[in-house]
Amino acid sequence: MSGSQMILQAIGLTALAAIANIGGGALIAWRSEQISRVMPFLNAFGAGFMLAVAFLEMLPGGLEVPGGLTVVLVGYLIVHITQHVLTPHFHFGEEIHHDEMSSPAIGLWALVGLIPHAFFDGVAISGGFLISVELGFLIFMAVLLHKVPTGIALASIMLASGSSKRQAMKGVAVTSGAMILGAIVTPVIEWLTHYGFALAAGVTIYVAASNLIPETQHERGWQVPTGIFVGVASFYLARLLLPGI
Repeated sequence: MSGSQMILQAIGLTALAAIANIGGGALIAWRSEQISRVMPFLNAFGAGFMLAVAFLEMLPGGLEVPGGLTVVLVGYLIVHITQHVLTPHFHFGEEIHHDEMSSPAIGLWALVGLIPHAFFDGVAISGGFLISVELGFLIFMAVLLHKVPTGIALASIMLASGSSKRQAMKGVAVTSGAMILGAIVTPVIEWLTHYGFALAAGVTIYVAASNLIPETQHERGWQVPTGIFVGVASFYLARLLLPGI
């Protein structure tokens, strides 16, 4: 497969993940109770899969560039600053504390916090494809698994803070656009081509270890820990089925 074909495939799969993000927003905007029941397992499954991809594939690749470990840490801190310093009360899943979200500005800050995260999701997919089709596809699956919870998180925060359904869906669409933009610009911006994969590794580690897994720890029973280990096991299965990595 030529380089241009790989890039087009990366952009196409990123667009598919963007659609999943919009789908998550739509589910919460129209209050699907069915998705709420399975969300803890989906969060746990996505966390396990992402954690395995981040530590076993993305982190080693990110460390191959000079100063890669520092760049990984910068990626981690970028998400922490945007989601938990600039954005108050952010978590993955449906927002239920409506009394704490009386200002539409809170929904706007949630959108601002998720834009860099979404952008680097696109960078991760595109950067993976620049290394190999198999790695790009693994990263795409990791991103796809947490896009529905991300769309749900943003839409529910915006709705809880007083935004309309239309405004909430516009916000989700903006983050989807940022993700596609990340995939498009990575091959043409030199520093992203060089350091983008390491930055994306830090972002992925943060989303898996500092966002998704803490969210799952509020749930009792075997559903959540099972989801995490099934997610990790699914990564190994996918790795076996993609021997070119």
